[in-house]
Amino acid sequence: MSDAERAAEVLTRLRELHPEARVELDHDNPLQLLIATILSAQSTDRRVNLVTPELFKKYPDAAALAGADQSELEEDLRSTGFFRQKAKNVIACCERIVEEHGGSVPEDMDDLTALPGVGRKTANVVRAVAFGLPGITVDTHCKRLSQRLGFTEQNDPVKIEHEVGSLFPPTVWADVSRLFVWHGRYTCKARTPLCAECNLQDLCPWFRDQVD
Repeated sequence: MSDAERAAEVLTRLRELHPEARVELDHDNPLQLLIATILSAQSTDRRVNLVTPELFKKYPDAAALAGADQSELEEDLRSTGFFRQKAKNVIACCERIVEEHGGSVPEDMDDLTALPGVGRKTANVVRAVAFGLPGITVDTHCKRLSQRLGFTEQNDPVKIEHEVGSLFPPTVWADVSRLFVWHGRYTCKARTPLCAECNLQDLCPWFRDQVD
């Protein structure tokens, strides 16, 4: 079985195993997803989801966030961790969205990554989930699963994105991201992987190494 064939089989099985897999950040539009993803750095989706309902009610659009008082926004974001830097990035990001994109989140990768506080991981989340565009989100879960499956030996997220992406057609990159993150978060955990619950054992070099 070639790497591409194995990758296709992995995707098929993950779809069967995790039909409920989704992005767990609550949002109603691209801006909300963008801000929630920025806030999720060094935090959990659950914690962010506790903060964003009131946050988005208080600041309903990019202009409102761009005009926020930084000290007040810091308090709004305190429980997500690194709240000072996050507040600074959110304000600067929304200022750029208002000034350069008419208040709407851009779709283009270069435009997204030019926004303060937005890297490729965040940009790929927004592109894939909000706009239905090809993108592979390499977070810690996707990275771990990709390495254990032998799809990459890289540690750099951009190199992982390209190597994993080369195994799948762009039309399924969003599914790959969603399923790899979900499987890594709930099954292929870092310290206590639930291998007995995984349907990828015969396709996983890392599992074979543990058994041998």
